[in-house]
Amino acid sequence: MLKKSLLGKDHNNELNLDNGSKSPSKSSSSSNSSSSTPENAPPAEEDNALSLLQTLVHLLKCNVGTGLLGLPLAIKNAGLLVGPISLLAIGILTVHCMVILLNCAHHLSQRLQTTFVNYGEATMYSLETCPSPWLRSHSVWGRYTVSFLLIITQLGFCSVYFMFMADNLQQIVEEVHVTSNTCQPRKFLVLTPILDIRIYMLTILPFLIMLVFIRNLKVLSVFSTMANITTLGSMILIFEYIIQIPDPSNLPLMANWKTFLLFFGTAIFTFEGVGMVLPLKNQMKNPQHFPLVLYVGMSLVIFLYSCLGILGYMKFGSETQASITLNLPNCWLYQSVKLLYSVGIFFTYALQFHVPAEIIIPFAVSQVPENWALFVDLSVRTALVCLTCVSAILIPRLDLVISLVGSVCSSALALIIPPLLEIITFYSEDISCATIAKDIMISILGFLGCIFGTYQAFYELTQPINHSMANSTGVYIS
Repeated sequence: MLKKSLLGKDHNNELNLDNGSKSPSKSSSSSNSSSSTPENAPPAEEDNALSLLQTLVHLLKCNVGTGLLGLPLAIKNAGLLVGPISLLAIGILTVHCMVILLNCAHHLSQRLQTTFVNYGEATMYSLETCPSPWLRSHSVWGRYTVSFLLIITQLGFCSVYFMFMADNLQQIVEEVHVTSNTCQPRKFLVLTPILDIRIYMLTILPFLIMLVFIRNLKVLSVFSTMANITTLGSMILIFEYIIQIPDPSNLPLMANWKTFLLFFGTAIFTFEGVGMVLPLKNQMKNPQHFPLVLYVGMSLVIFLYSCLGILGYMKFGSETQASITLNLPNCWLYQSVKLLYSVGIFFTYALQFHVPAEIIIPFAVSQVPENWALFVDLSVRTALVCLTCVSAILIPRLDLVISLVGSVCSSALALIIPPLLEIITFYSEDISCATIAKDIMISILGFLGCIFGTYQAFYELTQPINHSMANSTGVYIS
């Protein structure tokens, strides 16, 4: 009876913003085009299921992106003492909210007697059993809201990746004539770009389009491994340089509250993997082992974040740039860091792209005959990649885009919705007052960070560009 009441609505007739609600009439046709692993498909077959190590690789690569390189600036925006403490707190809260999301999805899947419930469905089914009649009657909008936020967040990540790769490619190519074999600290030198950065973005575009045509997470795990190897190589070189820190005693322990708001957006942005938590668990051979993967993987991520943010800021101080790569010496050794990290980001693009693609594509495919399914699938993928390219072209500043995406969408998905979801899901099962109070506090914190961080990022975007802090490669350092 409970299952019937939860599924009483005919969700197949609703607009499918979440790939879990494909109509039965189209499920067979669309399954061929998205056999790759829809976000809420039944657990993967044994041949395509992810091993423990493959899942850990995916989890690490989903979280270690461009936001990592912006953490020294984030620590600068918060202060040498407040920054690390706040980063650790945000990391712990984010992981806790990931666990909440897993628990709620597992509880609802058992309640519904189904194999898997994704983020959007978990929100919708929880609202269907909440005490408020109005929320019950509008429960489907919970799924739409989560799907929309996932799409915006993940495509926002992809746009930042476009900006980062183009920026680094431009620097590597156009700094060739001033690159030396001697690695000395950089000094500011303004050079006129040979080619507009948009040309570099358009150069990268066709390669990314071909990459996103790969739709299977198991196949993508090969690219994740390659991305982790290149990222690890670049991280070793970065740490080798920043470990030699000058006296940090003159650095402020606490920064201005306005810049701290930018810190919040950047910090929450770096935890990029919340949208992949449930899909990764669903595709494991042994999903019951996913909490172990989550705790181990996220502990490594938080440790890496803290070390790079603290050491990077202590090394470069007030000259810390939007990406730590801009502070590295202009020699061939450290130019290779930009190349290695850009290769890693290139492969990571496909992982972040997987979530919005598997929300949008099944709906698009369900609207056409079966013989058009593959064409529509590839066309939508191409259009979405082009959309992220256009967004990157239109927005000039990497650091503020990171902060804006983090404040608006990442905070909602990572900090605001999961605690509220826990209250709604377990409200009828004697949830403790302490748990309710804890969840409300986390959601309020996320909401405040979202509001004030978004305001500050928009405010900074309207100000004239300070070239020393912009990601424009019209500014070179040699």
